[in-house]
Amino acid sequence: MSDTQRQPEIWLMGLGCDEERSAKVRDYLTYAGYRVTCHGMDDFADGRPLGVVLDLSPFSRDGWGILLDIKNNAATRDVPILPVYLSQEGKVGGIFPAVGFFTLPVDPDYLLTKLAVLGLTEDAETWDLQVMVVSKRGEEHLAKALTSLGFDVVNAYTGKEAVALATIGRPFMVFCCVMLPDMSAFELMERFRLFPQVRNVPFFVLVKDAMKEGERAALSRQVEHLVRKKELTREEFATHLRRRR
Repeated sequence: MSDTQRQPEIWLMGLGCDEERSAKVRDYLTYAGYRVTCHGMDDFADGRPLGVVLDLSPFSRDGWGILLDIKNNAATRDVPILPVYLSQEGKVGGIFPAVGFFTLPVDPDYLLTKLAVLGLTEDAETWDLQVMVVSKRGEEHLAKALTSLGFDVVNAYTGKEAVALATIGRPFMVFCCVMLPDMSAFELMERFRLFPQVRNVPFFVLVKDAMKEGERAALSRQVEHLVRKKELTREEFATHLRRRR
């Protein structure tokens, strides 16, 4: 078997066929031991990748639309997505490693299956485990599904409230709407990293099953606010991936 056949494949999406802009992230992924190719949604008809690295910057080619297309399709919604911010020149300015994405309204059966596959339901009946749901409206159907598994659900309605509650209560996992009244889910995830007790809590992002173009642009601008002035190194990028060498 050739090296190409043995290597797991990662798809780059949201960049179209822009070879120049994708060069840096290709290099980073190759360094981590992956075979990398650019793809579009139509390519899912011929196969599935190990995962998708998706550009959600304002310079992407409909990154948020691609994310929704993947997660709204039962045939592709289990494909892992790693959102990144790539500058106009292709520099890696940010990486946002959510454990997963669910579209709203959440499908309870799919939610329960997904959490079981990830091994996150095994201790729910044995221990008193809290799950935090962060949403300005609350998500009743999601809360009911989580409660049925034996979790205690704690609601937070803003990012600041979520940080305060999480650092005191130490939730077992978090579900957060992509846009909150005071910040985005990605910003909240970044803030959690500042506190050792919640730095590694499994963090799921909730997105509407459809978004207008203006909403997608606003989300891309929110991501832009989190970008570091200095681009990530290959080593920093690789820490978010399973090393293949």
